[in-house]
Amino acid sequence: MVEVLYFAWVRERIGLAREQVETEAKTVADLVAELSAREPRYEAAFADTSALRVALDQELSEFSDPLAGVREVAFFPPMTGG
Repeated sequence: MVEVLYFAWVRERIGLAREQVETEAKTVADLVAELSAREPRYEAAFADTSALRVALDQELSEFSDPLAGVREVAFFPPMTGG
């Protein structure tokens, strides 16, 4: 079980800020594939992963990173600002 957090437009498209997900995913990319297959709102949110960033247990990570031992996965758009 992993806690999945959604921020900004990802949260708006999915309609949730967070959820508990039971997953067999080995990597973040596997988790994204599982979520995308759920229903169209997830598919829309994850349609372009190049427009997303991911953090595992609050550390910026890559989509190829393993999920073993991870308790929290957060998806968010790149930060901009000055």
